[in-house]
Amino acid sequence: MKQFLPILSWLPNYKKADLSGDVFAGITVGIMLIPQGMAYALIAGLPPVYGLYASVVPQIIYAIFGTSRQLSVAPVAMDSLLVATGVSVMATEGSEAYVTYAIMLAFFMGVAQFLLGAIRMGFITNLLAKPVISGFTSAAALIIGLNQLKYLLGVNLEKSNQVHRIIIDAFGKVGDTHIVTLLLGVAGIVLIKGIKKVNPKIPGALVAVVAGILVVLVFGLHNTGVSIVREVPEGLPAMMLPDLSMETIEKLLPLSLTIAVVAFMEAFSVAKAIEAKRRDYKVNPNQELIALGAANIVGSLFQSYPVTGGFSRSAVNNQAGANTPLASIISAVLVALTLLFLTPLFYHLPHAILAAIIMVAVSGLVDLTYAKTLWKTNKIEFALLLATFLITLQFSMVPGIVSGIILSILILLFKAANPHMAILGRVQGVGEFRNVKRFKDLELWEEVFVIRVDAPFAFVNIQTIKDRILNEALSKKGLKYVVIDAGSVAYIDATAVAGLRDLMESLEQKQIKVLFAEVIGPVRDAFYRNNLVPENSEEFFFLTTDNAVNFAVSGQNKPENKAIALQRNA
Repeated sequence: MKQFLPILSWLPNYKKADLSGDVFAGITVGIMLIPQGMAYALIAGLPPVYGLYASVVPQIIYAIFGTSRQLSVAPVAMDSLLVATGVSVMATEGSEAYVTYAIMLAFFMGVAQFLLGAIRMGFITNLLAKPVISGFTSAAALIIGLNQLKYLLGVNLEKSNQVHRIIIDAFGKVGDTHIVTLLLGVAGIVLIKGIKKVNPKIPGALVAVVAGILVVLVFGLHNTGVSIVREVPEGLPAMMLPDLSMETIEKLLPLSLTIAVVAFMEAFSVAKAIEAKRRDYKVNPNQELIALGAANIVGSLFQSYPVTGGFSRSAVNNQAGANTPLASIISAVLVALTLLFLTPLFYHLPHAILAAIIMVAVSGLVDLTYAKTLWKTNKIEFALLLATFLITLQFSMVPGIVSGIILSILILLFKAANPHMAILGRVQGVGEFRNVKRFKDLELWEEVFVIRVDAPFAFVNIQTIKDRILNEALSKKGLKYVVIDAGSVAYIDATAVAGLRDLMESLEQKQIKVLFAEVIGPVRDAFYRNNLVPENSEEFFFLTTDNAVNFAVSGQNKPENKAIALQRNA
């Protein structure tokens, strides 16, 4: 039960000393979450109140099922944009159908995550390489930020996931900019960033919200054309049952699977980063999938749109002293109290201030430092990052992340199909062998050729391995033996067996014999099972490369050169 309900592992053993940290962190994140949640709902194309709805129930459910003690589960910028991307093609933004689809998306996303966790698919975190994540998040940050220009400039711009369309539209309407709105938005950005520099513990977003409301009220800016939030419904979200019709499932299933994986990747990476700092508990990827799934499923029943763990909130939660998930429960209670009693205070909140909060929040997602590091250290990985970044900017987020995954897999396959192989020579006076390209004055032989293969023998690379060895062997006059150092070969598949048999037969026709050194037991077993070598042969497998070379040079199997005529399962 503790494995499925982690709350049973920390709540019964709760320490009084942890309470002050949890209360302070809970209040801090709750205060931060009120304006942030409203702003992120705006990205998703939903009324601001839905950002508050999504900040209540999901936090409580995650606190029960989650294994991270500091992760703050609520709306995030990236998932909000994915919601807008997918749902906007199904319904008109702001319509009742749009809101329903956004909420149902959370339900199906939660079901997908819960099932993935139940069948122990937490390893999908390995599908996304860091360059793909970095390129995707940087592009997503630009898309999110630029989509806020319409609120910052006070003009009606096209909402799009393609950056060039937003920029072209913005340039065309720059003359219509509402100056007061622009000044208000820029002031909000300066205020939030300025407070962050002076004291990061002060909730800059909340200060900007209060200041924005006061300025609009005092100067009557809402009467001069400044767009404001206006009516925010009071009360906790009512319970609603999901629409499980086939039409809804067909529309939302593909998008829900995409968001489920992206949201899990985002939350898990944040949770692991905090775990590495705390080192007093372990984050379980499968249980995290179940926890996020449960948070989205139950949350959707109370009008929540898709949520996941947010980086900035979780970092603040950790820094503010959160010791257990009780901090998240306190944050949820604070948001609930706001819904019950404080929503009228947000009537005069300008959209420009919400845009400022979003722009500051997503600016930290653009990671130029990592891109520069890859440029210096790994050009291929840099190209992967750049390709993901550009595809996301040009074709939107879903094509960007899918393309990044496909490209990373293709690069992996290319590397697997072209494994590193080194021609070896013996260090003078020592039975050690090294790459002839990296070491000088190595001992070589006219009748013996030694090569090391640094990869498994598999269908994807056996043709490359075979061609390289054949070309090298047939280019040498007087060659009698090819010694393959197979110490790095972890396994051999059926295609590779056929390829090796062809290689050995081709060399035997030229009176060249193949010897294998340092082969591990399971690979030797595969050789025997497939009759690549005779049973209990003492002239094919050798304990060391030096043994194999000595045998080839001397022409006989002396005791010190003895091959592996050992137990097959050793």
